[in-house]
Amino acid sequence: MDVIDSRESWIRLAFSLLIGTIGSVGFWSFVVALPAVQAEFAATRADASLPYTLTMVGFAFGGVGMGWLVDRYGLLPPLAIGAFCIGAGYVCAGLAPNLWLFALAQGILIGVGTSVFFGPILADITHWFHKRRGLAVTICSSGNYLAGAIWPPVLSHFIETDGWRATHIGVGVFCVVAMLPLAWLLRKRSPVSAQQTAAQAAAAGAAMPVSPNALIALLSIAGFACCVAMSMPQVHLVAYCADLGYGPARGAEMLSLMLFLGIFSRIASGLLADRIGGLTTLLIGSGAQGAALFLYLWFDGMTSLYVISGIFGLFQGGIIPMYALIARQYFPPRKIGSTLSFIMMTTLFGMAVGGWMSGLVFDYTGSYRMAFLNGLLWNMLNLSIVVFLMTRRGAAPAMA
Repeated sequence: MDVIDSRESWIRLAFSLLIGTIGSVGFWSFVVALPAVQAEFAATRADASLPYTLTMVGFAFGGVGMGWLVDRYGLLPPLAIGAFCIGAGYVCAGLAPNLWLFALAQGILIGVGTSVFFGPILADITHWFHKRRGLAVTICSSGNYLAGAIWPPVLSHFIETDGWRATHIGVGVFCVVAMLPLAWLLRKRSPVSAQQTAAQAAAAGAAMPVSPNALIALLSIAGFACCVAMSMPQVHLVAYCADLGYGPARGAEMLSLMLFLGIFSRIASGLLADRIGGLTTLLIGSGAQGAALFLYLWFDGMTSLYVISGIFGLFQGGIIPMYALIARQYFPPRKIGSTLSFIMMTTLFGMAVGGWMSGLVFDYTGSYRMAFLNGLLWNMLNLSIVVFLMTRRGAAPAMA
């Protein structure tokens, strides 16, 4: 019996979404904890941004290794490894005596552990759908944004009432207990046959706009650039609101709103991609993200920031899943875990560099205005690459 696009596929998608929502806490927790951690360790904004940068670096390199494991052994081993890494990482971070050990716990354990719950589960879910692949991928990737909508207010509450150290330890224990049973439910291997792989690889190679190596390079640069732009409001919004006098809690609410609305953007982008393709949908999302960043340059009132943050979420939410769809369209299914994870690695480097770079710009200028402008320029680079690939569609690919 063919399980692709079946009831079993949708059930698997639901479990993938749930475990992705829990496991993606590592992506957002430090954004909320940044002011408290900076205050306790008496660090500059750039130094205080380092744990986030290392988390993204760990996420990036970890994703490549975990994608390789998914291609060869299925989803269960990397999910179990990820759960234990996140649990240990949060406990170690909560007990860290200085910023550098805290940053290492974030990067080596939390970053690597969290990597499992984005690229690798996206790669896995692409094998279970065909007709609704765009919708399925964007629903699965929404776990990252659901985490951003749910975790920040929860973490903000516990950081205010119990302190950031106790909150980190509690998160670590909860993640291990919650995620291991879900990992077991996702133990079945993907239903991709050798015949399907050969046929799909041949069709993809014939339609590829440039050579395989060039496409990976261009998608990687584009992903890096779009995430440098994306990281500015996502990483620094809480600190930005604190600097403006609105308080970290207001920033956490804006971040939660941004990511909650990003869920709708992701699902809408998936529906659109099933009709017009991932590359065209990526073009629309990239242009819209640039427009939202432009608004941040001109408005900093509290009401304005709520509105712009919501707009930013609606505009940019569907961008990252499009890289998964483009990769699945053009590269062999049996290698999609490692290929997609490599591209996701570069997007995470973009988040890492962008988060640090924005803090550095703030330290030099005393304002986030130039940091928003920097993000806008990187977004233009992303947009130019996507436009180039659009113009190459239908052209004969060059030799790799």
